[in-house]
Amino acid sequence: MTATLHGPGSAQPASAQHRAKRPATSERLPEPSVVADPCTERQVAGDRLRSGNGDAGLDVFLSGQVFMDMIFTGLPGLPPPGTELVTDGLGSAPGGVANIAVAMSRLGLRVGLAAAFGDDMFGSYLWRTLAEQEGVDLSRSRRLPGWPTPVTVSLAYDSDRSMITYTKPTPPLDRLTTPPWARTCFVDIDRPVPDWAVSMREAGTKVFADVGWDPAETWSTDVLDRLEHVDVFLPNAVEAMAYTRSGSPEEAAEALSGRVPLVVVKRGARGAIAIDAGTGERAETDALPVHALDPTGAGDVFAAGFVFGTLADWPLHQRLKFANLCAGLSVRHYSGSLGSPCWGEIASFGESGEVPDSDLEEYSFIVPFIPEAADQVITRAEPTLRGEQ
Repeated sequence: MTATLHGPGSAQPASAQHRAKRPATSERLPEPSVVADPCTERQVAGDRLRSGNGDAGLDVFLSGQVFMDMIFTGLPGLPPPGTELVTDGLGSAPGGVANIAVAMSRLGLRVGLAAAFGDDMFGSYLWRTLAEQEGVDLSRSRRLPGWPTPVTVSLAYDSDRSMITYTKPTPPLDRLTTPPWARTCFVDIDRPVPDWAVSMREAGTKVFADVGWDPAETWSTDVLDRLEHVDVFLPNAVEAMAYTRSGSPEEAAEALSGRVPLVVVKRGARGAIAIDAGTGERAETDALPVHALDPTGAGDVFAAGFVFGTLADWPLHQRLKFANLCAGLSVRHYSGSLGSPCWGEIASFGESGEVPDSDLEEYSFIVPFIPEAADQVITRAEPTLRGEQ
């Protein structure tokens, strides 16, 4: 074991930025191009995970809203009324439920997504990026004529951000009366757990869940009643403490462990804590000590790593370590979804010197899952537009 996590060879990461060209005339803008698969080794990694299980269909199925995320960086602050700010940093990428779908697919999981997509240019870009570049199964998703793609603009400044979202009510998709077979599914308990998730659980699917910010800040405990249909709950510390009326993440985890078989409370820079109510096992890990550029979607990337570790049948502590590793690697890049790590980046973890060699030994359990293809040059799929560096 050296300072680099590796399989049979040594990964040599490289960064390839893909910038959109500005049109020289007033002709209609073409649809954004989609780069080649940035994670060519994902299939091999997934096959290793599923070795001995045969063709089990999807590894994970999820449903939700996909957004076009546009992220302005390098701002000194918000523009006062009647003024204009000019910045040299702009990123755009799939957002919303796409964050976790991409993060899971990049680890080699077979991901199915049911979502609505607009028939405008943004919708075309999102569909092509998820289906062609990121390998997400969209057979249960729909393109909706006349429905505009939801857009979120994020203004990043002073290690903080403000967001503006444009969205119209989503027309109902066809009811998932016959959901696909999947080893796991992922839901959001902000709303009642959908019937398809309940049916999948009855058929043996493990249900993972998260919860979002309550804009009314009432934090009704009725939301937690929905955990009766959930196997693994992954809230962040603020949400967990608010819903349980607890004074610390540890107290919140303890309270939630009485409602769900396995709870994982994400503590941001302080890592995560988990309690398995069935076995009584408890685990706690620190976050990866990296310089964070953009925390967008880090919680989703953490969840993707935890799902992978669960399917790999790793002990609870190792699942937390891997989830923290994936989240830590993602925040070193701009955008939530396209900042998700590929196995090549995981293989080269440690080369930057940010983590002491002695600490890398704790991640040796990952090595058997790193495919040889991860030793090849990494072609990172950057957001569609970026400022000059």
